[in-house]
Amino acid sequence: MSRVRGLLNQTTTVINSIKGSAPMTQGQYSCEFFPIRANEGHQRARESRLALTELNPEFYSVTSGAGGSTREGTLQAIEEIAEEGVTPAVPHLTGVGETRDSVSALLEHYRSIGVQRLVVLRGDRPSGMIEHGDFRYAIELIEFIREISGSAFHIDVAAYPEAHPETPSFREDIGFFRDKVKAGADSAITQYFYNVDAYLRFRDDIADLGITIPVVPGIMPITNYKQLARFSDTCGTEIPRWIRRRLEDYQDDLDSLRAFGADVVALLCNQLIEGDAPGLHFYTLNRSGPVLRVVKAMGSLA
Repeated sequence: MSRVRGLLNQTTTVINSIKGSAPMTQGQYSCEFFPIRANEGHQRARESRLALTELNPEFYSVTSGAGGSTREGTLQAIEEIAEEGVTPAVPHLTGVGETRDSVSALLEHYRSIGVQRLVVLRGDRPSGMIEHGDFRYAIELIEFIREISGSAFHIDVAAYPEAHPETPSFREDIGFFRDKVKAGADSAITQYFYNVDAYLRFRDDIADLGITIPVVPGIMPITNYKQLARFSDTCGTEIPRWIRRRLEDYQDDLDSLRAFGADVVALLCNQLIEGDAPGLHFYTLNRSGPVLRVVKAMGSLA
């Protein structure tokens, strides 16, 4: 245990050396939730949203499952957030399985409840699904939204500092991102990562192409080693070896794992702020505690 604490203290010392040097201002955080079917899950998500208002987040986004499988749950969560009237609600809108008519109707409803921003994605196709619907790629969905809604919605798109796992090459992935920007994207949110250089390099690469839209880093707090390793292997996110090995050591000591995870992610966030990242987008997994621990470790909360 003393060895664990020693390693945590080393990480904390590094973080403390940059704490307060570039504090994040209000409105530069955003948080992502996923829709829940069970009543207990809804209550937990509401409690998490309430707790995270301490950060004065710019918006709360809500994901949509593969092939729109959680479409109604996404809509319900967005309506709840809009009714709460505290933080703007931002739905994920995916193209897989959707038609021009279904998207048009959904956009009309979102406008009627005050939604002004969307996260537009291709979406994952469920196993066994053959038909794509009217939108094979995110770019087609972006173009359609602009066609029927003009500039009524601010559009966020996905960015992949370590490349999308299905993309044959990094160069092609950058090209796909460029096309989404040309189609009308206003800003982007990245897949989560733990290597700050991947983000900085990605930003330099798109700047070389004349792309100037804000690219907000996606941040995944660390709370469970096996779950994180599984997620990361699926989506192509690298967990640096030094982090992975320590998480392996701590996986049976939850308190140490959470403390180490908060410090590591806080260090990443502070490095991103130092590198002029335009904000931080937290993948909450519907829990406020891990996010608040990270922000506190950053020195942004008392």
